[in-house]
Amino acid sequence: MCTIPLLRKVCRESYNRPLEVYEKLKRLGMDLVTITDHDSIDAVEELRSRPDFFLSEEVTCTLPGGNQLHVGVYDITERDHIELQRRRHDFESLSAWLIDNDLFFSANHVFSSLTGRRSMEDFHLMETAFPALETRNGHMLASANANAAWMADFTARAEVGGSDAHAMASVGCAWTVVPGARDRQEYLRGLRRGMGRVRGETGSYGKLTRDVLAIGRQMLRENPAALPIAALAWMVPLILLHNSVREAVFARWWMARYRQSCSMRSVAARIAEVSV
Repeated sequence: MCTIPLLRKVCRESYNRPLEVYEKLKRLGMDLVTITDHDSIDAVEELRSRPDFFLSEEVTCTLPGGNQLHVGVYDITERDHIELQRRRHDFESLSAWLIDNDLFFSANHVFSSLTGRRSMEDFHLMETAFPALETRNGHMLASANANAAWMADFTARAEVGGSDAHAMASVGCAWTVVPGARDRQEYLRGLRRGMGRVRGETGSYGKLTRDVLAIGRQMLRENPAALPIAALAWMVPLILLHNSVREAVFARWWMARYRQSCSMRSVAARIAEVSV
């Protein structure tokens, strides 16, 4: 369900059916398909029999400083999901369990305010505790994606991308390629080795507005009693415009601070090298 207070009892974040998502992705030419729902693995029920599908999840994780982050965890089982949800409010426990179970995971949309506040300690943690960063999100601004790509290059992290589609129109708008991979095992092995190449679109105000309105229409089809809320639809473009401006400011401000931190650490490292 949607997490916005006014809508959480009547509206879902997405009305996409897993099989419809799968079929569209195959029409678009995807060799492999995975779905990363927020803290959920419901898609597996419809798609477990597909040989080119593997289950993943986007885990809402609490970092040591109290801030939240979306963590993509790939190629999991139902049992893994239980452990992920049990540990997601204790990052040290979650990270240790992911490493012990040899699961590939990424820090997602790190230059976005989607999950709330950030601190410089969060960025330093992403440099060391995460094997991969999401650098192409189909609904994040181009500047936020570019910042994440710069961070991945600077810290030698693997890169992943995905559409982050909550409406069918955006399914498959961004993806990750591993050149030469012939099956799921080779694909995932390539991701771990940093061979992933992100492709597709970034986000935009227009795309987000289109998708939010589409979700609203689906809400009314499923729950006609929510019609009074639909009277507020005229506010959606204004709210999303404000959100886009806030996201752009957030990405620019944190990138400036992060670059400054990287420069200071580089200088300190050179000084230490000369002193030795």
